[in-house]
Amino acid sequence: MPSRRPGALPRRFRQGVPLAFLAAVHSVACDSLPLSLGDENSIIVTAAPELWEEVAVSLVPALERTVFTVRDEKTFTVTSGELGGENWPLLRQLRRQLVLGTPADPWMEPALAKAKEEVVPPRIAQVEDVWARGQVVTLVVLEEGNEAEGVLELLPSLAELYDSQFRERAVARMFVTDPDTALARRLWEEHRFTLLVPSVYTYASAGSVHLFRNDNPDPSELIRQFAVSWQAPVQPGFGTADLLAWRSRIVDDHYNYPQILNLERAVEGRAVLHGNATLTYQAVWENPPGGYPAAGPFIVRAVDCPDQGRRYLMDAWLYAPGRDKYQYMIQLETIMDSFRCTKG
Repeated sequence: MPSRRPGALPRRFRQGVPLAFLAAVHSVACDSLPLSLGDENSIIVTAAPELWEEVAVSLVPALERTVFTVRDEKTFTVTSGELGGENWPLLRQLRRQLVLGTPADPWMEPALAKAKEEVVPPRIAQVEDVWARGQVVTLVVLEEGNEAEGVLELLPSLAELYDSQFRERAVARMFVTDPDTALARRLWEEHRFTLLVPSVYTYASAGSVHLFRNDNPDPSELIRQFAVSWQAPVQPGFGTADLLAWRSRIVDDHYNYPQILNLERAVEGRAVLHGNATLTYQAVWENPPGGYPAAGPFIVRAVDCPDQGRRYLMDAWLYAPGRDKYQYMIQLETIMDSFRCTKG
């Protein structure tokens, strides 16, 4: 068990925190743990009221990072745990907890007791099943007298930790069904490229256009689809207009419904992935006016494969009405990044 500095709350934090609350914090290990509740992306923060007041203006936007899909979406929602308030016993049962404080603070001690090694401040650590089963508790362990400055110093690392774990969970959910390695081998043997998709995806081809689709549980609720095609030889001077025109031809010839593009907040970039030059463009597709009002994000990418004398196009689009879309965009990006047109 980690070492403890003796003492209760620092004096400036004692007022307004009931003794019954402090007793409940220390006795939690004696109780049987309930099952954790709530959303994976809802973060409940427990901190001394003075510390929360000082750091919330920086901490909340850093963790509630906004990404654009078809609208701005928060990756997380951050809520004060209301230390010492009447709702804290319920809030501490929620699935994702963030606790800020020194090792001597009583709300830190049950979490520190779960750590496998001593946590020396300033440091970020994570433990599980503190106040509820299936719960993840992130600790920001601070030096006494330097709490607010310590939070701000650790904030970039904390935000990166939450973001990377969000991405890991999104990919893990996608591969609840095993990756279709047999299809990946077949694509290489027959067509000289590979793409690794979960086995739940269906596959069809028409000439040099290959379609991969997952519309489970119901296409009215969720569709994730990919197209892969190529051109040869590789012509120089290829740009965004050429990429979008190529995508438009595939949409018109091979997709079930027409799509028009909303490019108001488009993002594009060039990179080298797996040794191949790429051009990637992300924006929003919509149904044409007068049709059913459907829309969603898409990512289209050109990949140059000079060893084959080919330029490939990959197009990924999503339909997920009424759902947060960022996790699905991470899944689409992961599948796109699995594309190979060179052995090894």
